[in-house]
Amino acid sequence: MPQDASVTFVGTATTLLRLGEFTLLTDPNFLHVGEAAYFGYGLWSRRRTQPAMDIDELPELDAVVLSHLHGDHFDRVAKARLPRGLPIATTPSAARRLAATWRFRDTIGLRTWSHVEFRKGDQTVRVTAVPAQHGPTGLHLLMPETMGSVIDWEVAGERRLRLYQTGDTLYRWWLREIPERLPGIDVMLVHLGGTRVLGLLLTMDGEQGASLVDLIEPGLAVPIHYDDYTVFRSPLSDFQSAVRRRHLDHLVRSIVRGETMDLEAAVTQPQR
Repeated sequence: MPQDASVTFVGTATTLLRLGEFTLLTDPNFLHVGEAAYFGYGLWSRRRTQPAMDIDELPELDAVVLSHLHGDHFDRVAKARLPRGLPIATTPSAARRLAATWRFRDTIGLRTWSHVEFRKGDQTVRVTAVPAQHGPTGLHLLMPETMGSVIDWEVAGERRLRLYQTGDTLYRWWLREIPERLPGIDVMLVHLGGTRVLGLLLTMDGEQGASLVDLIEPGLAVPIHYDDYTVFRSPLSDFQSAVRRRHLDHLVRSIVRGETMDLEAAVTQPQR
């Protein structure tokens, strides 16, 4: 029975999470260099990078965790080629649209702080929806409903890993409620990029990302979603500089597309 935990970075916010018996896919984006993702309101952005794998190279999946319905998080490749019976944990509005428009049969709409569990033998994975704000206050209401997620992996009732995926959010002080409600976050996947559309910041840049690491205090912070599209304006180096200035670089480890990171070090840290 598998007892290990790892993350494979495919690109953008797309990762493969292997948590013991479970394999989860996050925010599936398999467009290639030069292909355009749709952001709504007639806005498109071209991809600068290649995904580390194509959709037909994926292993067997247990579920998808989807932060929101933007074309760089759930693209036309995923819509056309993911199995229609695959469970998708996402926001209520995305769940309704995936079911009604693209005929996915097992969509799970999670309101903030609600959760879904997947079980295999004595192992459980729990996905809890947590707050996110995709853009400035007010303007975020024009964006797709967005969530972060906290993913707990348990074996025989004992938690082995708590992972927080930020989703596309800006830094907000009220995100401190996440570690207050769900303490002891081992790993944090940080969506960065400083996405700007019409001059407006829609995702965290390097400074905001460093602020959120400081707020959450995970065992390990892994930056993703930072250079894949033309609307991403804040490179990974901005984040790396910001965490160094704040003396947080000991909490951060970067990952390159195609790399699989063993999360054992984070898993075996004592609970805080």
